[in-house]
Amino acid sequence: MKIAIVSGKSEGPTELNAFDNALMDAGIGDVNLIKVSSMLGANTEIIDLPKLKAGSMVNCVLSTINSKNKGDTITACIAIAIGDNLGCVVENAGINISNEENRKDALEMVKYMMHKRNEKINQMIIEDSTHTVENIGSVVASVVYINE
Repeated sequence: MKIAIVSGKSEGPTELNAFDNALMDAGIGDVNLIKVSSMLGANTEIIDLPKLKAGSMVNCVLSTINSKNKGDTITACIAIAIGDNLGCVVENAGINISNEENRKDALEMVKYMMHKRNEKINQMIIEDSTHTVENIGSVVASVVYINE
């Protein structure tokens, strides 16, 4: 199994446009995203995001949040834990919470998921995107499943 981890942030004239712009900033704006739950297979390999065919159907775990309130700090976060037999992904997002708190919460959740599965963590990765809203802002963080 191969995955890519991406994040993006942007502004736009509407929440939808801000979200679309954040997806483009993350490199996943020209595909159809299919949200899936949070499991990874054994021997998951993390790669750079390859060029995706426009319009293709792409599975992902997606964390996102928007805000229309000028000055809000918005953060989207993905935490990944990989063990010998499987891996887990957690998405977390918030408005006006510290980036550190958002990351800490995501890490605790993914550690718990692995613990409940009696899986030792061999590798832990976290990706986030933080943005201070100017007008209408959006942030995304995603694990993108790469079809082989």
